[in-house]
Amino acid sequence: MTPKKNNQGFEEEIDELKNEAPAETAEAQNEADEDILNVKTSYKNNVSTMDFDWDSVSNKKGTNYAADVRKKLESDYDKTLSTIVENQVVDGKVIAKNAREVVVSVGYKSEGIIPMNEFRYNPDLAVGDTVEVYVENQEDKNGSLVLSHKKARALKSWDRVNEALEKDEIIKGYIKCRTKGGMIVDVFGIEAFLPGSQIDVKPIRDYDIYVGKTMEFKVVKINHEFKNVVVSHKALIEAELEQQKKDIISKLEKGQILEGTVKNITSYGVFIDLGGVDGLIHITDLSWGRVSHPEEIVKLDQKLQVVILDFDDEKKRIALGLKQLTAHPWDALDANLKVGDKVKGKVVVMADYGAFVEIAPGVEGLIHVSEMSWSQHLRQAQDFLKVGDEVEAVILTLDREERKMSLGIKQLKPDPWANIEEKYKIDSKHTAKVRNFTNFGVFVEIEEGVDGLIHISDLSWTKKIKHPNEFTTVGENIDVVVLDIDKENRRLSLGHKQLEENPWDTFETIFGIDSVHEGTVMSIFDKGAIIALPYGVEGFATPRHLVKEDGTPCKVDEKLQFKVIEFSKAAKRIIVSHTRVWEDTKKGGDAPKKEKKQSERKAAQPKISLEKTTLGDIDALAKLKESMENGSAE
Repeated sequence: MTPKKNNQGFEEEIDELKNEAPAETAEAQNEADEDILNVKTSYKNNVSTMDFDWDSVSNKKGTNYAADVRKKLESDYDKTLSTIVENQVVDGKVIAKNAREVVVSVGYKSEGIIPMNEFRYNPDLAVGDTVEVYVENQEDKNGSLVLSHKKARALKSWDRVNEALEKDEIIKGYIKCRTKGGMIVDVFGIEAFLPGSQIDVKPIRDYDIYVGKTMEFKVVKINHEFKNVVVSHKALIEAELEQQKKDIISKLEKGQILEGTVKNITSYGVFIDLGGVDGLIHITDLSWGRVSHPEEIVKLDQKLQVVILDFDDEKKRIALGLKQLTAHPWDALDANLKVGDKVKGKVVVMADYGAFVEIAPGVEGLIHVSEMSWSQHLRQAQDFLKVGDEVEAVILTLDREERKMSLGIKQLKPDPWANIEEKYKIDSKHTAKVRNFTNFGVFVEIEEGVDGLIHISDLSWTKKIKHPNEFTTVGENIDVVVLDIDKENRRLSLGHKQLEENPWDTFETIFGIDSVHEGTVMSIFDKGAIIALPYGVEGFATPRHLVKEDGTPCKVDEKLQFKVIEFSKAAKRIIVSHTRVWEDTKKGGDAPKKEKKQSERKAAQPKISLEKTTLGDIDALAKLKESMENGSAE
């Protein structure tokens, strides 16, 4: 049998391929190289599988080989070929490669061709490298050896992975794709998990840039039950970084200025990479001014000059500062600025007790809530200002050494107490607003910053008031008269009943001792009862003076005759008795005459409403008193 193509035929075909026009692209060139490689491989396979005609072969002298010689030569040739078994893993040598395929020789009569994608985890594969291959078939229909590198790796992968974990070995892996929480890595043909936190020592913002890369890893965990493998790239560089940290920290000094890169930004500060070791700039050390969030000052990957404030050798912590590289704003504050000067600024922070105003970057002053208004009523600072407000204020205190300043805004308005005697003279009448109550009186505000107290005894001439809330309510307006001025304590003594004449001057003549009047029982308690008398006056009767003629006690809302048994103008007190009325009637004597005089006096009195004493009532009482005095004089 003769070969399909002799040696000369194959060489001519290869020469034709080489003499073709040069490829215009790298891809076209790879295809051309692949065609040449296929021709060569086909030639070798044909030579090894064809029935070679030894009779046509002669030595150099033209003598044919004898049968025994030929048999010996065949035996010697067979000994040069490796004996391989199918379904076995053997080592092979890369003898050629292109963009699509790799030719591997295992010492057999023919080579195997393996797709290049089985070696994608190893982009550095080169001709001459030794690789593991799995023998699938000694000879396919074309007489070629069928090998697989992927299957060889899979058969030995678990042994290799466990060995790498035990020996803490560094291995290579191919990052196939992204997954939730990390990446999938091809390691020895096994899909291992690479957590996002184990890719690098610094936070990763874009995982996609790692897909398709071949990197070195360490096996950190194996779950044999679920066949899970976890690898880490971060573990490779941590040991090296730890040594770098020690070297860097050993050379650090407080006050040293270094250049670093912004690695991470948090709400409380910024982490700076100093070239293998991290330092933290706390948010308070970013700027002399107020900073709500570090992102207002720095950006990721930004290079900065920082100063070392402090460091801890044991904990490997480094405190850095940024604002310390610039002069303190207080040092640049206008030297002519003094107490009493007006300044402008912006409210940067609010608190219940006051507002912080920035008059220059890094220079703040506090406006206490008490300095926001002349009013004495305690309120929250938020009632006057809010963050972002532009305000003008007066400097109240200035301490350059302590770098503190207090401000005030109420000082921009005149102090209402400066001319209080002129504006609110004694006996002058005004309208005020009720602010709050106490057991002893009512606090009112005539205007912002001008407060006064109406004592409970100055609310009414006639009513017995137990608590001010019986007379008025918070927020209502009330007419007042200035009784006294306490400028030092910034307080006015005010009265309400003084708006009317004192009716007790008239009541003294009306409610004389033994005079009898109709009254209504308002309320009854253990010690006695309150009796409503004419003209809005209230009297008091003890229990023994509330007994009626039939021996029963008086009841609430019952109208009866009461006799005045005690009258005190100073104490504004009238004591009455119903019992005395019927007792005196029984005794006889002067009782009828007295009753006649009382009835005549009562008839002469004007009919005035019992509900409440008014200015008109008082005028009528005054006229009545005058007429009675004139009658007695005559």
